[in-house]
Amino acid sequence: MCGAKEGDFFTLQGEMIYLPPNQGISIYSLATVIPLLPAKQRVTAANDWMTTDALIACPDPNCPSQLKIIREGVRTFSHSETTVVPLHP
Repeated sequence: MCGAKEGDFFTLQGEMIYLPPNQGISIYSLATVIPLLPAKQRVTAANDWMTTDALIACPDPNCPSQLKIIREGVRTFSHSETTVVPLHP
């Protein structure tokens, strides 16, 4: 329904989303998953549902597609790489 095919993916690095050439993603599917991505990028407590839940349903109730969030590694960012606001005012 949303045009997703098994194996479609995108990569999130920091705040940048990268799609493979000639592959798209439904804006509605993307809108469903975007609010969860910043939280999934951070370390969470073992009992936090964000630690274990990774399947996100397509927002169309007639579409069986699901997006799966997979963490591929851990990166370290410095505060100054992500904002101009000083860490300690």
